[in-house]
Amino acid sequence: MDTHPAPDFWTRKSWVGTANDASVGFPLQSLPYCSFVPTATPGADAHLGVGIGSFILDLDTLSRIGLLHSLAPEVQAACVAPQLNALMRCGPAAWSALRQRLFDLLKDDATPGEREEGHPADDQRRTVASSMVPMTRAIFHKPVATENYTDFYASIHHATNVGKIFRPDHPLLPNYHWLPIGYHGRVSSLIVSDTPVRRPCGQFKFLAEDTPVFQPTAQLDYELEVAAYVGTGNPLGTRVHIAAAEEHLFGLSLLNDWSARDIQAWEYQPLGPFLGKSFATSVSPWVIPMAALAPYRAALMPRSADVPAPLPYLTEPASASSSFDITVEVLLSTSHMREDGLAPVRLSTGNLRDLHWSFAQMLTHHTSNGCNLVSGDILASGTISGPTPDSLGCLLEITQRGRSPLRLATGEVREFLADGDEIILRGYCEREGLPRITFGECRGTILPAITVS
Repeated sequence: MDTHPAPDFWTRKSWVGTANDASVGFPLQSLPYCSFVPTATPGADAHLGVGIGSFILDLDTLSRIGLLHSLAPEVQAACVAPQLNALMRCGPAAWSALRQRLFDLLKDDATPGEREEGHPADDQRRTVASSMVPMTRAIFHKPVATENYTDFYASIHHATNVGKIFRPDHPLLPNYHWLPIGYHGRVSSLIVSDTPVRRPCGQFKFLAEDTPVFQPTAQLDYELEVAAYVGTGNPLGTRVHIAAAEEHLFGLSLLNDWSARDIQAWEYQPLGPFLGKSFATSVSPWVIPMAALAPYRAALMPRSADVPAPLPYLTEPASASSSFDITVEVLLSTSHMREDGLAPVRLSTGNLRDLHWSFAQMLTHHTSNGCNLVSGDILASGTISGPTPDSLGCLLEITQRGRSPLRLATGEVREFLADGDEIILRGYCEREGLPRITFGECRGTILPAITVS
């Protein structure tokens, strides 16, 4: 199904009506995963779910009532786990088999009047429908238990724009074109969408002062990113070849790597990001399977003639479409806007295909020294920025580190984020003749800092 789907696979409809509504963005062909608890039972154990239209199909219930009995025992067991890690470890063949079974259960396989009332399939539909929960009645949990989180710096537009702020004459460091630059982030502070973000305190230094201060950050920022979840890892001391790298990826998701720019600027040399990043990273509750993104593949942005080609171990086939045509956007809702009933304002719109490095190259380089990746690990793209002013993926770029403040229609001004601001990340794929697939949302609202005397 994943590599050679049926001819009508991408146009097939579901008997779940809202799945056929493009404005909802969770069609039959997507079937993204989540972890959730119904709002009616907030203290219950989380179940794995699959998005279909405006509903969540409960995999735990589906497995326990026997509708997944045709799958391998380890896949059935994985479906009653609270997070995706057990399913990830099952590997691509198992992922494909589960997607095919879910597709078969949810597809509209008959037009009205094509079969008589009381057909056995009607009983199955009713059973499947009884295993669904409206998304509006769900509390989302982190879909994956992540042991390791690596944040890359894969957008050349972002790297160049930030480099110009700090190093106007040499914005890109000499290694940028040769390897996917990254750093290891903090897993304990990964939080699911809608979890508030507390403004961090930290040490930073004002240019006019000789001594640093310790106080709440004045330069709180967001970073618009896409995360790739590692499905199957590799043993310690082994490497993953570039041609096999994508076989290790389970799916993509939205990610917001919150950043305190003043803390970061003071501490990052010589060892890189630390407390300016580790206070919070928001992840979307939805993981979109790689198979769902197959028809939206795109080539990476071409390298200019004066840019060196990657070394052989990072070189992908010339015909490879190693990126994806995924539109990503950032919206801002201030507390004043919410009080007045105003809609969020869009700050930027970018696209994953504008990256300089692909997820396959990131994974290949990550393992090139024998580092072992683990099921559930996150490889984040880094801030996704494009070539135009309306495609910049963070306020550091949009406001030029505060030198060109952002002026909102409400009269409010932002150099960086204020307490009460809510950042909303969205993503989607669309192409003529294909269903519109969305990535849901990744939200976070800023709470005031807690200071200690």
